[in-house]
Amino acid sequence: MPGLEMTEYEAAAEAILFAAGEPLELSRLAEAMAVDLQQAAAAVASLQMQLDVRGGGFCLLRMEDSFQLCARPQFASVIRAALALKSNTPLSPAAFEVLAVVAYHQPVTKAYIEQVRGVDCHHMISALCQKGLLEERGRLDLPGRPLIYGTTEHFLKCFCLQSLAELPPLPVTEEEQENAQIENQMQLLLEPPATDATQGGDAA
Repeated sequence: MPGLEMTEYEAAAEAILFAAGEPLELSRLAEAMAVDLQQAAAAVASLQMQLDVRGGGFCLLRMEDSFQLCARPQFASVIRAALALKSNTPLSPAAFEVLAVVAYHQPVTKAYIEQVRGVDCHHMISALCQKGLLEERGRLDLPGRPLIYGTTEHFLKCFCLQSLAELPPLPVTEEEQENAQIENQMQLLLEPPATDATQGGDAA
Protein backbone atom coordinates (compact mmCIF):
# COMPACT_ATOMS: atom_id res chain seq x y z
CA MET A 1 0.00 0.00 0.00
CA PRO A 2 1.32 3.48 -0.85
CA GLY A 3 2.32 5.74 2.02
CA LEU A 4 3.07 2.88 4.40
CA GLU A 5 6.81 2.70 3.90
CA MET A 6 8.50 2.99 7.29
CA THR A 7 10.62 6.07 7.93
CA GLU A 8 13.91 6.01 9.79
CA TYR A 9 12.34 7.37 13.00
CA GLU A 10 9.46 4.87 12.91
CA ALA A 11 11.87 1.99 12.36
CA ALA A 12 14.07 3.28 15.19
CA ALA A 13 11.08 3.52 17.54
CA GLU A 14 10.06 -0.06 16.67
CA ALA A 15 13.58 -1.36 17.27
CA ILE A 16 13.91 0.47 20.61
CA LEU A 17 10.53 -0.74 21.90
CA PHE A 18 11.25 -4.31 20.81
CA ALA A 19 14.64 -4.31 22.55
CA ALA A 20 13.26 -2.69 25.72
CA GLY A 21 10.66 -5.41 26.30
CA GLU A 22 8.85 -3.17 28.80
CA PRO A 23 6.94 0.13 28.76
CA LEU A 24 9.16 3.02 27.68
CA GLU A 25 8.41 6.70 28.26
CA LEU A 26 7.98 8.94 25.22
CA SER A 27 10.68 11.25 26.61
CA ARG A 28 13.22 8.39 26.61
CA LEU A 29 12.29 7.49 23.04
CA ALA A 30 12.76 11.11 21.98
CA GLU A 31 16.11 11.31 23.76
CA ALA A 32 17.34 8.08 22.18
CA MET A 33 16.33 9.20 18.68
CA ALA A 34 17.66 12.77 19.25
CA VAL A 35 14.31 14.38 18.36
CA ASP A 36 11.79 16.50 20.25
CA LEU A 37 8.68 15.08 21.95
CA GLN A 38 6.40 16.12 19.08
CA GLN A 39 8.50 14.28 16.50
CA ALA A 40 8.74 11.20 18.73
CA ALA A 41 4.96 11.19 19.27
CA ALA A 42 4.37 11.46 15.51
CA ALA A 43 6.75 8.56 14.84
CA VAL A 44 5.07 6.37 17.45
CA ALA A 45 1.58 7.21 16.18
CA SER A 46 2.62 6.34 12.61
CA LEU A 47 4.25 3.13 13.82
CA GLN A 48 1.05 2.13 15.63
CA MET A 49 -1.00 2.71 12.48
CA GLN A 50 1.42 0.69 10.34
CA LEU A 51 1.37 -2.23 12.78
CA ASP A 52 -2.43 -2.26 12.72
CA VAL A 53 -2.55 -2.12 8.93
CA ARG A 54 0.14 -4.77 8.59
CA GLY A 55 -1.88 -7.14 10.82
CA GLY A 56 1.19 -8.99 12.03
CA GLY A 57 1.88 -10.49 15.42
CA PHE A 58 2.73 -7.21 17.17
CA CYS A 59 0.70 -4.27 18.35
CA LEU A 60 1.63 -1.06 20.17
CA LEU A 61 0.09 -0.38 23.57
CA ARG A 62 -0.02 3.04 25.19
CA MET A 63 -0.01 3.41 28.99
CA GLU A 64 -0.28 7.10 29.87
CA ASP A 65 3.01 8.52 28.54
CA SER A 66 4.66 5.14 27.95
CA PHE A 67 4.54 2.71 25.04
CA GLN A 68 5.19 -1.02 24.77
CA LEU A 69 5.46 -3.39 21.82
CA CYS A 70 3.35 -6.48 22.60
CA ALA A 71 2.02 -9.62 20.96
CA ARG A 72 -1.58 -9.42 19.79
CA PRO A 73 -4.14 -10.98 22.19
CA GLN A 74 -5.38 -13.48 19.59
CA PHE A 75 -2.01 -15.24 19.69
CA ALA A 76 -2.02 -15.72 23.48
CA SER A 77 -2.81 -19.46 23.33
CA VAL A 78 -0.03 -20.34 20.89
CA ILE A 79 2.44 -18.17 22.82
CA ARG A 80 1.55 -19.94 26.08
CA ALA A 81 2.01 -23.32 24.35
CA ALA A 82 5.42 -22.30 23.01
CA LEU A 83 6.57 -20.95 26.38
CA ALA A 84 5.35 -24.10 28.13
CA LEU A 85 7.55 -26.17 25.83
CA LYS A 86 10.44 -23.77 26.36
CA SER A 87 10.09 -23.91 30.15
CA ASN A 88 10.98 -27.62 30.10
CA THR A 89 14.34 -27.06 28.39
CA PRO A 90 17.47 -27.37 30.56
CA LEU A 91 19.21 -24.25 31.78
CA SER A 92 22.09 -22.96 29.70
CA PRO A 93 25.44 -21.85 31.18
CA ALA A 94 24.36 -18.25 30.58
CA ALA A 95 21.16 -18.85 32.59
CA PHE A 96 23.19 -20.26 35.47
CA GLU A 97 25.41 -17.17 35.38
CA VAL A 98 22.40 -14.84 35.61
CA LEU A 99 20.93 -16.91 38.46
CA ALA A 100 24.23 -16.76 40.33
CA VAL A 101 24.47 -12.98 40.00
CA VAL A 102 20.92 -12.52 41.29
CA ALA A 103 21.20 -15.14 44.05
CA TYR A 104 24.35 -13.63 45.58
CA HIS A 105 23.56 -9.94 45.12
CA GLN A 106 19.75 -9.65 45.16
CA PRO A 107 17.73 -7.59 44.80
CA VAL A 108 19.40 -6.37 41.61
CA THR A 109 18.45 -4.49 38.46
CA LYS A 110 18.83 -5.74 34.91
CA ALA A 111 21.54 -3.11 34.44
CA TYR A 112 23.55 -4.55 37.33
CA ILE A 113 23.32 -8.09 35.92
CA GLU A 114 24.42 -6.84 32.50
CA GLN A 115 27.29 -4.89 34.07
CA VAL A 116 28.57 -8.07 35.75
CA ARG A 117 28.14 -10.31 32.69
CA GLY A 118 28.99 -7.75 30.02
CA VAL A 119 26.12 -8.73 27.71
CA ASP A 120 22.42 -7.97 27.27
CA CYS A 121 20.38 -10.15 29.64
CA HIS A 122 16.80 -9.07 28.96
CA HIS A 123 15.64 -12.29 27.28
CA MET A 124 17.49 -14.47 29.77
CA ILE A 125 15.87 -12.69 32.74
CA SER A 126 12.45 -13.00 31.11
CA ALA A 127 13.00 -16.73 30.53
CA LEU A 128 14.06 -17.29 34.15
CA CYS A 129 11.02 -15.38 35.37
CA GLN A 130 8.80 -17.58 33.16
CA LYS A 131 10.41 -20.66 34.70
CA GLY A 132 9.59 -19.29 38.15
CA LEU A 133 13.23 -19.07 39.22
CA LEU A 134 13.32 -15.25 39.31
CA GLU A 135 10.65 -12.71 40.17
CA GLU A 136 10.17 -8.96 40.12
CA ARG A 137 10.64 -7.35 43.54
CA GLY A 138 9.38 -3.85 42.72
CA ARG A 139 11.14 -0.80 41.34
CA LEU A 140 13.98 1.42 42.50
CA ASP A 141 13.20 5.04 43.31
CA LEU A 142 15.54 6.26 40.56
CA PRO A 143 15.03 7.89 37.14
CA GLY A 144 13.24 5.41 34.93
CA ARG A 145 12.21 3.39 38.03
CA PRO A 146 14.10 0.23 36.96
CA LEU A 147 12.75 -3.16 38.00
CA ILE A 148 14.64 -5.15 40.60
CA TYR A 149 14.80 -8.96 40.63
CA GLY A 150 15.30 -11.70 43.19
CA THR A 151 15.12 -15.48 43.41
CA THR A 152 11.96 -17.40 44.32
CA GLU A 153 10.95 -20.28 46.58
CA HIS A 154 10.91 -22.41 43.43
CA PHE A 155 14.60 -21.54 42.99
CA LEU A 156 15.33 -22.86 46.50
CA LYS A 157 13.41 -26.08 45.79
CA CYS A 158 15.18 -26.67 42.47
CA PHE A 159 18.59 -26.33 44.09
CA CYS A 160 17.64 -28.19 47.30
CA LEU A 161 18.20 -25.16 49.53
CA GLN A 162 16.28 -24.26 52.67
CA SER A 163 17.45 -20.65 52.49
CA LEU A 164 19.90 -18.45 50.62
CA ALA A 165 22.25 -18.76 53.60
CA GLU A 166 23.04 -22.30 52.36
CA LEU A 167 24.55 -21.01 49.11
CA PRO A 168 28.24 -21.96 48.90
CA PRO A 169 30.66 -19.08 49.54
CA LEU A 170 31.98 -17.20 46.56
CA PRO A 171 35.62 -17.93 45.68
CA VAL A 172 38.12 -15.37 46.96
CA THR A 173 39.91 -13.49 44.20
CA GLU A 174 43.65 -12.80 44.18
CA GLU A 175 42.94 -9.11 44.74
CA GLU A 176 40.83 -9.87 47.81
CA GLN A 177 43.57 -12.15 49.17
CA GLU A 178 46.18 -9.43 48.71
CA ASN A 179 43.93 -6.86 50.40
CA ALA A 180 43.38 -9.23 53.36
CA GLN A 181 47.15 -9.78 53.72
CA ILE A 182 47.82 -6.03 53.65
CA GLU A 183 45.10 -5.45 56.25
CA ASN A 184 46.60 -8.12 58.55
CA GLN A 185 50.07 -6.59 58.20
CA MET A 186 48.73 -3.13 59.02
CA GLN A 187 47.00 -4.48 62.14
CA LEU A 188 50.26 -6.08 63.30
CA LEU A 189 52.13 -2.81 62.80
CA LEU A 190 49.50 -0.85 64.72
CA GLU A 191 49.39 -3.23 67.70
CA PRO A 192 51.25 -1.87 70.78
CA PRO A 193 54.48 -3.75 71.68
CA ALA A 194 54.29 -6.29 74.51
CA THR A 195 55.44 -4.98 77.95
CA ASP A 196 57.74 -6.79 80.38
CA ALA A 197 54.77 -7.54 82.60
CA THR A 198 52.93 -9.29 79.81
CA GLN A 199 56.04 -11.11 78.69
CA GLY A 200 57.06 -12.26 82.19
CA GLY A 201 53.65 -13.50 83.24
CA ASP A 202 53.01 -13.99 87.02
CA ALA A 203 56.61 -14.82 88.01
CA ALA A 204 57.47 -13.37 91.47
